[in-house]
Amino acid sequence: MDGLLERWRRIPVPVVVDLAPESQIDIAIRPLRPAGLQHVLFGQAVTARCTPPDFGAVLRAIAVIQPGQVLVIDAAGESGWAMIGDVLGGHLHRIGAAGIVCDGAVRDTGNLVGMAGLSIYARHVNPRGPVGASGDQVNLPVTIGGCAVSPGDLLIGDDDGLAALTPAQMQRLIEPAEAKMQLEAEWIRRLAASEPIAQVFGL
Repeated sequence: MDGLLERWRRIPVPVVVDLAPESQIDIAIRPLRPAGLQHVLFGQAVTARCTPPDFGAVLRAIAVIQPGQVLVIDAAGESGWAMIGDVLGGHLHRIGAAGIVCDGAVRDTGNLVGMAGLSIYARHVNPRGPVGASGDQVNLPVTIGGCAVSPGDLLIGDDDGLAALTPAQMQRLIEPAEAKMQLEAEWIRRLAASEPIAQVFGL
């Protein structure tokens, strides 16, 4: 699996989505940093399903997350309460988590964007914090931006958006993804050599 993950690390989100449209997560879930400054997101999911304003599932998920993993928060797109901010985000940063994907709201964004290497995507920003911590739905299938995500699925994020791949998709699509990368590199080479565009693209 480690070798397969390293191969996927070189594949950008547009290529993933071209090959597996069902892997795309709603483009309204956006990185906190602007294009060109966003940390690439890459890691396997630890999931938390919340019923805002309760954020208990987030706390329980953070208790089990490992370095290199991504905290995936299903807050059903709720904007009224942030499910995570700089206290818990800072803890994730210290332990080496890869990032946070929140289908809901986050807060303390000025501090969160300064945490080098922690990639954060969210649907909303809201300064209002959560209330209650009884929720315990951790590491179960969730829906994030219309895309099903299960524990262990691979989350890939860049300036263009997010995608989630199941282990089966990772196995099945890696060779087509690498082939598409090679094809695009060949297009670039031929265009740079002033080859007519109609010839390059077979028009």
